[in-house]
Amino acid sequence: MQLTEDRNTARSELTVVQDPVAAAVRIFAGGITMLNAAGDAVPGSTATGLTPRGIAQEHVDNRAGAAGVATVLSRRGCHKVANDGTITRADIGGLAYVVDDQTVANSDGAATRSALGKIIDVNADGVWVDIA
Repeated sequence: MQLTEDRNTARSELTVVQDPVAAAVRIFAGGITMLNAAGDAVPGSTATGLTPRGIAQEHVDNRAGAAGVATVLSRRGCHKVANDGTITRADIGGLAYVVDDQTVANSDGAATRSALGKIIDVNADGVWVDIA
């Protein structure tokens, strides 16, 4: 139904998110975090079906725990990550794909990698990726 009066619409920048951590994983602060099919946080890796979440803001060791025993804070937004060597300035505007918890590539690796976000810039020491 359409509005018939002014509405106070909720808004959030939502740059920091908190997620349950998957069982038997360790997430390092500063590493790429992704969500698995169950919605649990995992470190970035070469795998399909993962949803980009952000950059871990803390170290979480859940190697001995069940899923959801621990949580991790991740920050969304534009972050500099390592380049596997395939990304050039010609890739700006395209997607970056996760190789591991700190590295991205310019392709899905023959359908073996999940997308992380949009390539914003490329420097000699890394790739700026917008994880939205």
